[in-house]
Amino acid sequence: MAFHETDISSLSFNPFDKISRQWMLITAGDKENSNTMTASWGGVGIMWGKPVATAYIRPQRYTKEFVDKNEYFTLSFLPEQYRKALNVCGSVSGRDVEDKWAQAGLHPCEIDGTTAVEEAEEIFVCRKLYAQEMVPECFIDTTCDEKWYPEKDYHTMYIAEIVKVLKKD
Repeated sequence: MAFHETDISSLSFNPFDKISRQWMLITAGDKENSNTMTASWGGVGIMWGKPVATAYIRPQRYTKEFVDKNEYFTLSFLPEQYRKALNVCGSVSGRDVEDKWAQAGLHPCEIDGTTAVEEAEEIFVCRKLYAQEMVPECFIDTTCDEKWYPEKDYHTMYIAEIVKVLKKD
C-alpha cells in the first residue's frame, strides 16, 4: 500500500460525479474484522467549522454495525477498473459469505486503527460527529419517502469529520 496524505484544501473534484457516478466504499472495523459496502449517496462540505462527509446507511446493511461501533470509518474511491468489485460490494452481504473481500477481489488495509480499501485511488478517513435515523415525518416532499422507502427501511445519516485525505502514490 502506497498512499500519501494530502491537504484537503488541495482537492478539486465534482462531488456529484465522484459520489453518484464513481461511487465509494464505506468501510469500518479493524484489521481482524471489517466490512465494506458500496454507496452512491452522500456528500461533502463544511459543518460546525469542519470539513465533513455525509454517509447514509440502511439498517439491514452489515457495514452499519461496524460504523456504529467504531469512532472512525473510511470512504474509498476506486478507479473505474474496479466497477465489478463495487457491484459485488453493493450486492453481497458480508453476513452471507465467508470472505466478501476475496469475492470482490479487494484487500482491506489498516489506516489509523480503521480499515480502508487498498485498491483505492483516494481515501477519506472520517471521524463520526453525528448520527440520526431518518424518519418519515420529516419528509417535506413525501414523494421521496414513497419512492425510496417502500420497505420503510430508513437510512441512518452520519456526519463525519474528514480527518485525513490519502492519495495513491
